Amino acid sequence: MQHSHPHPRRALAGVRVGAVGLGAMPLSIEHRPDEDRAVATVHAALDAGVTLIDTADSYHWHAGEAGHNERLIARALARYGGDTSDVLIATKGGRGRPGDGSWTVDGTPDHLKRAARASAARLGVEAIGLYQLHKPDPSVPWAESVGALRELLDAGTIRAAGISNVTTAQIREAHGILGDGLASVQNRYSPAVRDSEPQLRLSTELGLAFLPWSPLGGISRSSLDGPSGPTSAGTAFHAVAAERGVSPQQIALAWLLARSPAVIPLPGASRPASITDSARAARLTLTEEELIRLAEPLSPRE
Repeated sequence: MQHSHPHPRRALAGVRVGAVGLGAMPLSIEHRPDEDRAVATVHAALDAGVTLIDTADSYHWHAGEAGHNERLIARALARYGGDTSDVLIATKGGRGRPGDGSWTVDGTPDHLKRAARASAARLGVEAIGLYQLHKPDPSVPWAESVGALRELLDAGTIRAAGISNVTTAQIREAHGILGDGLASVQNRYSPAVRDSEPQLRLSTELGLAFLPWSPLGGISRSSLDGPSGPTSAGTAFHAVAAERGVSPQQIALAWLLARSPAVIPLPGASRPASITDSARAARLTLTEEELIRLAEPLSPRE
């Protein structure tokens, strides 16, 4: 039976979500699938027990289509036959895409407050479940950007706040300003990129969820890479996967889940089969011996 083993859940923003989320960026940026396949991918995630969908107003390809991914997710949820009441949509503000492939940063309080209201409207929600500051803006004092999240919480525009691409000092400062309003930290963390270990430890200590983006780095190509982006082969992750008879992606996600109970990885997907496979990692428990083998950083790519 599909529902005989409920999807393991983890705490985030005052609710329990499936232990593996969906990073929806690949559905809207370069090399994105057509709308039908994109919607099918979101539906496959929901079918697999995924209840956290991670988006941003800057997840789009061309100039003038800000919010492409948010609108797409809203349409996909509206077209889903089943119950979506427990789905948490996490979005972000503070970055832009002029359409030439580059990413800009704008962490001014005015921009963030306007962006959050626009995101809520596109998502069709009264209040955004989790609103994340996408990236610190070096030209704006961090406390001012985080202060905008505080105002959005107080105004009821957002229910919980998150921060992304941050240092431990920035986590501490944001926690001081937002207190219980701060729910999560989203940094890059994967088999190939492990330099956010201190941020993961601090998040766990503070009771914050830690959301790894690009969690399959070194195992799968990132959406940020070109079509021929590099991946490793023959790593410990591939060896354990072969022994288990599962994909290396599942092993990578199970390894991340084992790092801390705070971890909720956000693998990207642009087709139904990818997220269906990734979601299975929530039920995969690695042995101590396997975890020891996976502890070694990936060898440099050939």
